[in-house]
Amino acid sequence: MTRELQRATFNRSALVRVLSDTLPEVPDPKYDFGERLGQWLDFSDALTLFSVLNTEAGSGTPVAPANSDLPAQLTRVRGHLSDSIRNDGVFSPEPARIPFPTPLPNATPESAADFSPYHRYYLAHQRDMNSAITALRANVRKALAGQSAAGKQLADLDAAFEKFLFTRERNLLSNIPIMLGKRFDQRYTEHRAALANEFANDGADDPTTWTQPGSWLEAFCHDAQTMLLAELELRLKPVAGLIAALGSAAETKETKPQ
Repeated sequence: MTRELQRATFNRSALVRVLSDTLPEVPDPKYDFGERLGQWLDFSDALTLFSVLNTEAGSGTPVAPANSDLPAQLTRVRGHLSDSIRNDGVFSPEPARIPFPTPLPNATPESAADFSPYHRYYLAHQRDMNSAITALRANVRKALAGQSAAGKQLADLDAAFEKFLFTRERNLLSNIPIMLGKRFDQRYTEHRAALANEFANDGADDPTTWTQPGSWLEAFCHDAQTMLLAELELRLKPVAGLIAALGSAAETKETKPQ
């Protein structure tokens, strides 16, 4: 695989596209993912990975029936987390598990334009995603390990990568709400400029209007939700891949001539 193809594949990530569209200054990745992955693993990680990859998977191990409920579990987790993101409790009629922040009563424009509550809002959704997806991923690995020796090898490999990349993933994903803060500032700056033009440079502002349909805060809420939904799909990719492997192995066993 060429460097160009590797880079193109990486850039298909919905989260990368959303970040690039929302924040044009975010550069495209300019590195080979395999090379960067090698830099992320230390010597002990490499030894563990070598051990997992060189464990005999075996070819004659009986295959247990796949857990047919796992695809449904994935659908439920995706739907539950997606609904939690979309139902903001402010601009949508549905109640919110994690309400989108709104300006406090009697807040000044300056205090209401503090990004901190929105940063906490995004982090709360990240914790929600991490908790639900981690539990599902562990459940899928358990099913894989019980299916066959090859399935156990794949489960062990996934567990190793999850452990190796946990800190790196956490640090990278924690940057997303920080970058979202730049979008918040941009939306607010555009809002203030529009007010200045509308009121002949008076610039009068009322934070209570920010929750009205068509407001700049509604537009930012959509920005945050779009980013969260893209991050959700990114986080679900490993577990979706494991479930697909589990199903493929079961189908292969069922169609194999006796």
